[in-house]
Amino acid sequence: MDKTKKEMLQKKAGQIRIDIMEMLCEAGSGHSGGSLSIADVFAYLYFSDELKLDPKNPLMKDRDRIILSKGHACPVLYAALAEKGYFDKSNLKTLRKFGSILQGHPDMKKVPGVDMSTGSLGQGLSAGVGMALGLRLDGSSSHVFVIIGDGESEEGQIWEAAMSAAHYKLGNLIGILDKNGLQIDGFTKDIMNSEPISDKWRAFGWKVIEISAHNFDEIEAAVLKAKEIKDGPVMIIADSVKGKGVSFMENQCGWHGKTPSPEERDKAISELENALKN
Repeated sequence: MDKTKKEMLQKKAGQIRIDIMEMLCEAGSGHSGGSLSIADVFAYLYFSDELKLDPKNPLMKDRDRIILSKGHACPVLYAALAEKGYFDKSNLKTLRKFGSILQGHPDMKKVPGVDMSTGSLGQGLSAGVGMALGLRLDGSSSHVFVIIGDGESEEGQIWEAAMSAAHYKLGNLIGILDKNGLQIDGFTKDIMNSEPISDKWRAFGWKVIEISAHNFDEIEAAVLKAKEIKDGPVMIIADSVKGKGVSFMENQCGWHGKTPSPEERDKAISELENALKN
């Protein structure tokens, strides 16, 4: 990846994180840590131009699909969609407010650019399998990207969907596992240890690519490689830091479902803005 593209993506990711802090503080409820951990991946998906997306035509038939299965992390999705131009950024300050299109989980009937309503964990991958099957039946070359959490991967439905995807050899399905190691009650290894997670996905018939979720060169290489694989689904396991970019939130379980106070928001945004200058 050339320097210009990388700097652009870093700025987009930084802005997405700033918008996450702004909207969560305004809402007074929501999920900070898991939204911040996946911001770099979302910056790449929406701004690298490697995916077929059109904010002026959100329902474009041959678009690539993006499903945020860990729907509670929707602030990162909303921030990316607004930054891309799917809707006016003024909507971000209405997060979780009565009558807002931006509720605590994404609603595909209300939010332009949302391909699947998600909320109850474990269901997004099943929807992705259905979309991938439908696209293949239509002869489409589009891909379906499904972002799941490592805590979410404790859900049995994830593994039922994994079996189906491998059984039907869905080469147009790409999963991205946000492996930040934390969930609402603590470390995933202590709550329900899923390691060795890479071996599990391989055993279920998926190709596996392991990367850092915060390295744009690795993210790009993984996405491009995954798109080349045609004989079955691919899981990109992205090692991430929960709360990435805000020092007092990083690797802290308490920030799973906690939002910043105005003072904490200002401190977080100051850090994020300083990081963009360096």
